Amino acid sequence: MTILVTGAAGFIGFHVTRALLARGEEVVGIDNLNDYYDPRLKEDRLAALPATNAFRFLRTDFSDHEALEGALAETGFDRIVHLGAQAGVRYSIDNPRAYVTANLAGHLNLLELARHRQVRHLVYASSSSVYGGNESLPFRVEDRVDHPISLYAATKKADELMSETYAHLYRVPMTGLRFFTVYGPWGRPDMAMWIFTRKILAGEPIQVFNHGRMRRDFTYIDDIVAGVIAALDSPPADDGEVKAGGSVAPHRLYNIGNNRSEELMEMISVLEQACGRKAELELLPIQPGDVPETLADISAIGRDLGFAPTTTIAQGVPRFVRWYRDYRGLPPSDR
Repeated sequence: MTILVTGAAGFIGFHVTRALLARGEEVVGIDNLNDYYDPRLKEDRLAALPATNAFRFLRTDFSDHEALEGALAETGFDRIVHLGAQAGVRYSIDNPRAYVTANLAGHLNLLELARHRQVRHLVYASSSSVYGGNESLPFRVEDRVDHPISLYAATKKADELMSETYAHLYRVPMTGLRFFTVYGPWGRPDMAMWIFTRKILAGEPIQVFNHGRMRRDFTYIDDIVAGVIAALDSPPADDGEVKAGGSVAPHRLYNIGNNRSEELMEMISVLEQACGRKAELELLPIQPGDVPETLADISAIGRDLGFAPTTTIAQGVPRFVRWYRDYRGLPPSDR
């Protein structure tokens, strides 16, 4: 049957939708095309999807339960990939209500939809941000995550708790995926990779927080998509056994990362090479809600689903820069 993908015009949602269509699935995508960043990018992503009767797009806001149920009233589906959310750690500090609406009410609406439609599997996006100020590396799904340091992180942890409750009460199979710093073609303009690329190519200084003493588990979009689809194809069993993340309900949690913690300054160096010019650095203190280092322990998803990322930043960053130049109509690098 059909797969429902929320956030289908978003970065990860677009790539997952395209991959599902490529393997012959029927997909219904929903997105409200909000203006958190330029909606034209979201529209361009939708336009880049293959023209096929296997895909149908519905512009609707999943945080409005009446609108959501009305839009899907005549649509059948048996699996859900819930990737839509209000993203961004820093934006949550100034716009907290947007996160309550999209990430709490919106996630509840998808849980209710999964419950009443009796779907075979709900895969949903969590975030590495749930680890908060955890100083134990790598971050493991077995770790306690009780101290989020941004509202965004708190809403994602709440989504995991609500999912656990619904899996327990209604036995809906669910998988939560904690994504680690996703980048690649068609990425988000509010993320460092895009911001740095735009400014380096424009000859503008880039802001480097914590004076460059940051490390991130940068994960290329193709590896993320492989993990999402592997999870979708293997719903957790309702067998009373302990799942990844500790649940005995049909609910599990996985990290999806590259399992490498790269120095921010090394990423900038690779980006400079791909752009063909040096970056002018503006070194600043760490920002509220930010963490100095992330690193994913992916042993659980590797063991259960065979997930094994393959793309290094040396490979992925130049691919992003080439896409960015093409998308913006900029000449290719002379290097």
